[in-house]
Amino acid sequence: MRALLTKIEQASRLDRVGDRLQRAVQATLRPQRVRDLLHGVPLGHPLHPAMVQVPVGAWISAAILDLLPGQRRAATTLTAVGTASALPSAVAGLNDWAALSRDQRRIGLVHAASNSVGLAFYAGSLAARFTGRHRLGRTLGWLGLGAASAGAYLGGHLAYKQGAQVNQSISELHRMSGGWHPLADMAALPQRQLVTREVDDVSVILYRHGDDVTVMLERCPHQSGPLGQGEVQEINGHACVVCPWHGSAFRLNGGEVVHGPSGNDQQVLPTRVRAGVLETRLP
Repeated sequence: MRALLTKIEQASRLDRVGDRLQRAVQATLRPQRVRDLLHGVPLGHPLHPAMVQVPVGAWISAAILDLLPGQRRAATTLTAVGTASALPSAVAGLNDWAALSRDQRRIGLVHAASNSVGLAFYAGSLAARFTGRHRLGRTLGWLGLGAASAGAYLGGHLAYKQGAQVNQSISELHRMSGGWHPLADMAALPQRQLVTREVDDVSVILYRHGDDVTVMLERCPHQSGPLGQGEVQEINGHACVVCPWHGSAFRLNGGEVVHGPSGNDQQVLPTRVRAGVLETRLP
């Protein structure tokens, strides 16, 4: 299985389909507020993993009820719930997928294809149940669950092995030692400019606004882009740093994500000033 997944990651022939689909998704989901909603920006957490719990839970429950006597109506209802809820889940997943790197998109493309096969089986299962062919409906439902399970396995590989839509920067905290670390003389910090410093070889950015200074991890949680090379923009009345790679934006006074593709907030570190020196530590 590992060898197969490696081959998919390296299958550049998938890019012909993947690149076209990426352009189509980006053209269709054009308004920024729509993309942000589907990325989970209002939640500070990716939306797609939460949404898929509904179809997966409904389909697994329907499969169990199909093994029990007298549960046709309940199994049919759950099959319908799973099938209907799979569509918005898929839209959120495509929105996330379109902002990934190519090797991630290759796995994601096969993930989406497997889930599409599963959805087609469940649509057929639902049609069979509505027309009284419950045995066929059960068979198609179990086939759909098999295809969806294969898609879930690929989704797990995409998230846990390839790191898609997980916070890419939070592991930096594990490299920092405890206690307070000096960063800079307050008198030398410019106003409203990004300054990059290091704590135990972990890059952080500093942003001073008056007497307040924000210290934030420098690597973007989306794909580890260098926020220290980003621009400071005012968004909704707040100073935000915008990642130069994919455009994710984070509030500089709290780290909250305001624009995707990142669905995660950025980690801000505690600060204090001692003898005119700005210091920071682990949260």
